[in-house]
Amino acid sequence: MKYMSITKRWLLNVASIVLAILIVVAVLLFLIIRNYYYGAARMTVEIMTPEEITSMFGMYGASASGFESAAREYCENFASADTMAVWVIDKTGKVVVTSSGFAISDDVEIPEYESAKQSDRGFAIWTGKLPSGEKIMANTCIYRYENGSYGGAVRYMVSLDAIDRQLVNIAFIILAVALFMFAALLFSGMTFIRSIVNPVKEIGKTAGKIAGGDLGARIESYPYNDEIGDLSAAINDMADKLSESDRMKNDFISTISHELRTPLTAIKGWGETISQIGDSDPAMTKRGMDIIISESARLNGMVEDLLDFSRINSGRMVYNMEKMDFLAELDDVAYSFKDRALRNGIELTYNAPAIPAPGTGDPSRIKQVLINVLDNAVKYTEEGGKITINAEIENKERLVIKCTDNGVGIAEEDLPHIKEKFYKANNTVRGSGIGLAVCDEIVKYHKGSLDIDSVYGEGTTVTVTFPLEYPSKQEKHEKEENENEQK
Repeated sequence: MKYMSITKRWLLNVASIVLAILIVVAVLLFLIIRNYYYGAARMTVEIMTPEEITSMFGMYGASASGFESAAREYCENFASADTMAVWVIDKTGKVVVTSSGFAISDDVEIPEYESAKQSDRGFAIWTGKLPSGEKIMANTCIYRYENGSYGGAVRYMVSLDAIDRQLVNIAFIILAVALFMFAALLFSGMTFIRSIVNPVKEIGKTAGKIAGGDLGARIESYPYNDEIGDLSAAINDMADKLSESDRMKNDFISTISHELRTPLTAIKGWGETISQIGDSDPAMTKRGMDIIISESARLNGMVEDLLDFSRINSGRMVYNMEKMDFLAELDDVAYSFKDRALRNGIELTYNAPAIPAPGTGDPSRIKQVLINVLDNAVKYTEEGGKITINAEIENKERLVIKCTDNGVGIAEEDLPHIKEKFYKANNTVRGSGIGLAVCDEIVKYHKGSLDIDSVYGEGTTVTVTFPLEYPSKQEKHEKEENENEQK
């Protein structure tokens, strides 16, 4: 598609339409004014009707002398002689008397004369030019005697030159006003278009820089609070988030590289040590193998986190959903962490109801979430600290698990981002920064929730909820029957 700028489209569409409208309005306005002036001139020449003229001339009789006397008296006493001329025409078509007093040649043309004689109305109006070049409007009125015979005519004429000169002036005024209005519209329109086009160009350039990797590019402050201002703010906000995401990604790469290097270094070091000592020191060999196994498990956990994160982002996360007991998984995780907490000098207290918490889920994924929550609690709680795990079943509808510690806590500004990918509030503690992001997705998939409340320097509470599905009486009965049949 051929490129066409917004300015050119506006000129071709809006400006051309407005110009056409102005031209039509100007022409119509001129025609209205012209018709008004010409209508006024017509009313002027229609000063007398044929009946009035017949009545007036009839008082002088039908003789030629009486006609001339009537014509002379009428012209001499004509009140509007200063604005129009009057000719009196006899029955032969000859002009016998004029209001100006000048004689008119016998060969003068009166175009409307014959039309007036043949008209049922008794008059006819003509607009044209005299041999002198003067433009006039003329009205010839016929009069007849009492017996109906033709007696003559009276011609009223008014000059149109002054009117036409006035109309020319009016036409120039209308044209000037129309051009001024179009120029004002063009100026205001172009100013408005530039106020849109220039910021849009700036937005396009900035977006191109951001797309090219310049995440520090920003749109300069836009002076208006409108849609373009919203777009500018949104792009700047997007750039800020991309910058932050890029920073977090780089921090993640640095962190995960360090996290991977530490166990690999330990595995390599102990592997070389065991290779050197051979069977000479069984105790050292056993210790080295234990460390290698431990660090390998740690590596495996980090790789699994990365794989899970990749699967979630690509929509390829697989869940093996089945009927399960959430509390059973919590029991296993809690007891497995008791020894670890004890080794770190941390007191771990676990309270849970002694009844099942049935539901539908993936046991391995649920255990992954619980392990991650407790692992964070142990990592961020110093020696001598305390961790409390409380599980409660609410109205047989959901299981609420709360893990509370009195560790380092999370800063207020970090708390809203703690479940975002790559985000780490505390870089002094080992971890990839994707564990909570993965756990949050797993919990959401199970129609549960993962919430974190924390006060910096005082501790953190992680609340995990899962919906429960207690079997109905019918399901219990069917289960008992199946068990009896198996027995």
